[in-house]
Amino acid sequence: MIKHPINPVYDNNSRILVLGSFPSVKSREVMFFYGHPQNRFWKVTAAVFGESVPQTIDEKRAFLLRNHIAVWDVIASCDIDGSADSTIKNVVANDLSVILDNAPIEAIFVNGKTAEKYYKKYTEKVTNRKAICLPSTSPANAAWSVDKLVEAWSVIKTNIVREEQRDDN
Repeated sequence: MIKHPINPVYDNNSRILVLGSFPSVKSREVMFFYGHPQNRFWKVTAAVFGESVPQTIDEKRAFLLRNHIAVWDVIASCDIDGSADSTIKNVVANDLSVILDNAPIEAIFVNGKTAEKYYKKYTEKVTNRKAICLPSTSPANAAWSVDKLVEAWSVIKTNIVREEQRDDN
């Protein structure tokens, strides 16, 4: 059983929550989300918000918070071989109330079908909130180019803009 070693990133201005399934071996080594250099999460989200790709953990954390994004994973612990989502067994879900009780989250997005599967199985009935599935930024999802991912992931910015407009009224 491997326990999730990375704390969630959020603050009291976080409007959207992006959930992965479980951190890869590389992410667990660097102790931050989407730590594998081939994962396209940082490239895609930076493009969505018209920013440079953050490089350091501090830059990545600042990027997320500046853009009202909370990040965590659906799974708190599981058995997994390497980083292969297909080998995940014995899942224990994260308690999302840590974020949901402390940030005005307006929308929840899951990064890929595995995160969606475990969110629906373990978390949706607890939060009583649906999650929107976005195509995975994993390099294993080779059918999706960075440009296609940016187009699909643009919904996260649209959601934030909509919420900011509502706050202005």
